[in-house]
Amino acid sequence: MTQQTKHISRRHALAGGASIIAAPALIGKASAAEKVTWKVQSHWPKASSSFGDSLQLIADELKANTEGQFELQLFGAGEFAKGGEIFNIVRKGVVEMGTISPGYIQGEAVTAGLALGVPGTFREPWEFSHFLKNMGFEALFNEDLAKYGVVSRAEKIYPTELVVSKPVNSLEDFSTLKLRSSGSYLKFLEAAGASTQSIAGPELYSSLASGVVDGAHWGAAQGAMSMSLWEVAKFHMKPTMGLAMDTLIMNQGAVDALSPDLRAEFFNLVDLRFWKRTTEYQYKEKLALSKGQAEMSVAVSQFPDDVLKKFSEASGAILKEESAKGGNAAKATDMLVGFLKGMGYI
Repeated sequence: MTQQTKHISRRHALAGGASIIAAPALIGKASAAEKVTWKVQSHWPKASSSFGDSLQLIADELKANTEGQFELQLFGAGEFAKGGEIFNIVRKGVVEMGTISPGYIQGEAVTAGLALGVPGTFREPWEFSHFLKNMGFEALFNEDLAKYGVVSRAEKIYPTELVVSKPVNSLEDFSTLKLRSSGSYLKFLEAAGASTQSIAGPELYSSLASGVVDGAHWGAAQGAMSMSLWEVAKFHMKPTMGLAMDTLIMNQGAVDALSPDLRAEFFNLVDLRFWKRTTEYQYKEKLALSKGQAEMSVAVSQFPDDVLKKFSEASGAILKEESAKGGNAAKATDMLVGFLKGMGYI
């Protein structure tokens, strides 16, 4: 273990050890003259539910908890940089913090594909949360990011569900679809015959409306509603394809520059917010889908059995590919397969 990794592990213990207990008022110990403002580039458009329900809430609570000493200046998707560029501007210190999907950094971290979430593995949000926080996957992910001077904390676990503009009643129907996707979900969907491409969030609605793609996933029900995808893609597909993770990334130098009190306040807040947000998200998913059905004529449709069979085959192949990356990816894949066997899923 490198000295830098040890440093991250110690800080993870400090920030995460009391993550489900509200932190005491620490600000009185901090220097009254200290004032910190971090620029935060999000991959979420400001219209996205996660921008307001998560990132804005974190900013508001951090400012209140530190009596204005620590503020976050928020930028919506594309305002400062686009999704695929966010990791680099955080790494270089152009901005101190960002939000990303791990799917954006699979070339940088061998565990990023597993952090994104392997489709067809976890079935409930608590399972991925347990793997991440209690089984040690987040620590492995941070080991991979340490060489870039980047620190990660999961923002939430959320379901990934596809919306499409035409009915899917067979494998043949599915094979005609053009779909927006990312990460390992590209391979997952391609295994059932669909063609796929990556499209940035701000361009997603127009791509669906113009027929550039026939379907997409942006989270699940909340994402479809907040991004207006149901206006042009009325078929919401079940079951959930998989559980995914969004993450907050911070520049290591910016973290180290914080006073111990502000650093502890920040990490206590984001770690506590992970548990609250993940639980809240599942509740809001139910509300959003019910509203879509009642008010927007959204049709909840099931993937045909022959499509699900292809998905299952793809999931096993993706796990083998993740393991073959070696290093922490092999360790984490072994952990995941062991968990799935213990649950009776494989």
